[in-house]
Amino acid sequence: MADFDPIVVRKADGCWLTTTDGRRLFDGVSSLWCNVHGHRHPKIDAAIRDQLDRVAHVTTLGMSAETTEILATRLAEVTPGDLAHTFFSSDGASAVEAALKMAFQYWRQTPMPQPEKTQFLALGGAYHGDTTGAVSLGGIEYFHQLFAPILFSPIRGPVPCTYRVPEEVDPLEFYLSQFRELLHDHHHQLAAVVMEPLVQGAAGMITHPVGLLSAVRELCDEFNVLMVVDEVATGFGRTGRLFACEHESVTPDILCLGKGLTGGYLPMAATIARPHVFDAFLAPATDSKQFFHGHTFSGNPLAAAAAIASIELFDETDLVASVDQKANHLRKRLSGLLNHPNVGDIRGRGLMVGIEIVADRETKTPFDSNRQIGRNVCRAAVDRGVWVRPLTDVIVAMPPLVATMEELDILASAVIESIEQVLDQQP
Repeated sequence: MADFDPIVVRKADGCWLTTTDGRRLFDGVSSLWCNVHGHRHPKIDAAIRDQLDRVAHVTTLGMSAETTEILATRLAEVTPGDLAHTFFSSDGASAVEAALKMAFQYWRQTPMPQPEKTQFLALGGAYHGDTTGAVSLGGIEYFHQLFAPILFSPIRGPVPCTYRVPEEVDPLEFYLSQFRELLHDHHHQLAAVVMEPLVQGAAGMITHPVGLLSAVRELCDEFNVLMVVDEVATGFGRTGRLFACEHESVTPDILCLGKGLTGGYLPMAATIARPHVFDAFLAPATDSKQFFHGHTFSGNPLAAAAAIASIELFDETDLVASVDQKANHLRKRLSGLLNHPNVGDIRGRGLMVGIEIVADRETKTPFDSNRQIGRNVCRAAVDRGVWVRPLTDVIVAMPPLVATMEELDILASAVIESIEQVLDQQP
């Protein structure tokens, strides 16, 4: 907080934020990766106002709300494969926590129980949120050092990064062999593999080899391990498909959603299970097989109304189909940065872009973190009317999906000029 840069937003419209001191900033990270259709979209605004005239909140413990029931049905229709049974919560970390408990409890109640399955396999560099279970899964070294006494230890997989893979090997085979060995050795104790698909966002826009997701799905089937996919960041059009899993025709056993679920309007997340998972919990109350988990604001009707309106907007527009074209345009504008001696990589999928700044391009050695290169670049971008945030020295460009080509040009120019300004000042 001692280094806090005071940016206080008074209002917003479309892809633009207006601060209390009168600055107008392009929202270059979609208000932390969640804004999909822009701020103050008339359809979503109207849906929330209409819901306010009916009911703002009812519990889902013992009852439900009509709007929430409709949303659950819509999610079953639009998510991959036979994902059909939704547990609602308020944020992505809570969705992951629910998935962990769901997978753990599943193996105690499935028709052929395997109570020894108590562990989870998570990727290196993983990030799944800031609650205790999510931090345990995560691969953020500092978090594990600080909170070690209250965390569990997952089986740690590789960081499947296409940028730092040894040049002489095939990236897919290199990482897949490690996954195969881990599942072969630990499947008897593994409840689930938990992973972000295609791109590990908070890890630095780590981009996986094409085919890894589907190959891990096959390994989970082979070794009888559940697959939990965290699409909190990648879901709802961000990668050029409604869900990143669709790129490789994967249906996980449990899917976690958040961020863009309500179009970035209200806190809501979802943990969605396939029928075989749901059926393990379906029993008379006296059997005590119900899912022992609950939230006061699960399935909040105001959030559900926003989410339904957001999903309808995807149906009514070609927004997802436009992502690839916009992504190609943004990458083309940024591509000149690859000639800069301190830009090591530009990566991501769809409108998830990370620009990694390095001290030495040949060795891929990062700058000393105390120099705060990424943060200084983002400060310079704000001076140019664009709000972006760094992941250490990876500059993230993740605009709302509705951004126009002209707005993407504004974003690209600000990022390019800011990187050049800050790096030119380095000794």
